[in-house]
Amino acid sequence: MATREALWGYRDEFGDAFGRTYFRRFGPGVASSIGIGTYLGDPTAAVDDAARKAIALALRSGVNHVDTAANYRCGRAERVVGEAVRASPIDRDAIVVATKGGFLPFDGERPDDPSAYVRERFVEPGIVDPADLANGAHDIAPDYLEWSLDRSLDRLGTDSVDYYYVHNPETQLSVRSRDEVYDALEAAFRVLERRRVAGDVGGYGVATWRAFRVAEGEGPYLSLAEIHARAEAAGEAVGPDDDHGFEAIQLPFNVAMADAFTRANQRAPAISPDGPPISTLEFAHEAGLSVVTSASIGQGDLAAEGAIPADVDATLAGDTAAQRALNFARSAPGVTSSLVGSTDPAHVRENVAAGTFDPLGASAFDAVFE
Repeated sequence: MATREALWGYRDEFGDAFGRTYFRRFGPGVASSIGIGTYLGDPTAAVDDAARKAIALALRSGVNHVDTAANYRCGRAERVVGEAVRASPIDRDAIVVATKGGFLPFDGERPDDPSAYVRERFVEPGIVDPADLANGAHDIAPDYLEWSLDRSLDRLGTDSVDYYYVHNPETQLSVRSRDEVYDALEAAFRVLERRRVAGDVGGYGVATWRAFRVAEGEGPYLSLAEIHARAEAAGEAVGPDDDHGFEAIQLPFNVAMADAFTRANQRAPAISPDGPPISTLEFAHEAGLSVVTSASIGQGDLAAEGAIPADVDATLAGDTAAQRALNFARSAPGVTSSLVGSTDPAHVRENVAAGTFDPLGASAFDAVFE
């Protein structure tokens, strides 16, 4: 698991090679504000090899935040992350490794009949209860998450992960009420609190797609205040003290998907009991949560010249459109780290080089939306 001393030591290795605030508070110390994601790519040996090399290059170059999930690339992504981290000259305790659980993963390749696979691999052995499934492939019940975390640790080949996210909990809203989803999350958090006390998890959170970006009350909406309160309750229930490990959220954020900054959709009774709703980014900042952005360059769409609106593009630093798009995401007030995935060494170098430019200041970022 990452340690304060090793994380700060990694930062010091790079001296002044990067721009202002490239390394930011994360976990027990600091980590790069550009992280490498592992979502995209076919589940093939060729992509495994390319991803392994890309992660290794990123770790050597100033990126010490690696994000994956149990279901990415049919379970192959976690294995590759583990292999790359173990083979790296960078010490494991200088790397923030995050993964997620919730979606039922395939085992190395997509089966011909996914429904039969879920039934034979998960339902019949009793790993999941069909009543807990949403869309036939999503489960956040405590027993399943415990099982999933153990399998993730096996695939990663490590005794612990720095962050473990409950993956897209809003998926459960297709089959149950919001109150039932909040109850399910609290039960999941109790599991993660126990695993945190045991040293298997450094901290935990939720990784979402739409839950924190849509209007209050809309179909996939979830209240970050309520989720945070459920984590506090889980921390109090599990002990050994009243603390809790809910430390981070992950959500899409880029120049075309800026809802987490622009939409005031979160009530904040603990922050301002009688005040108006605030944005997800503002709530996270006030609650002391780290924010990790996914889709930071729109899964490559924003890397094309002209994809960023000209007036916004003119405010951003970077030699390429991809660098400027990445620096937009990193500039949002409250953002800790922005993920970008690549298996191309040239793209990895381009993404890392984005960190040599200064992000926008808070007032300059605000001005983009005036």
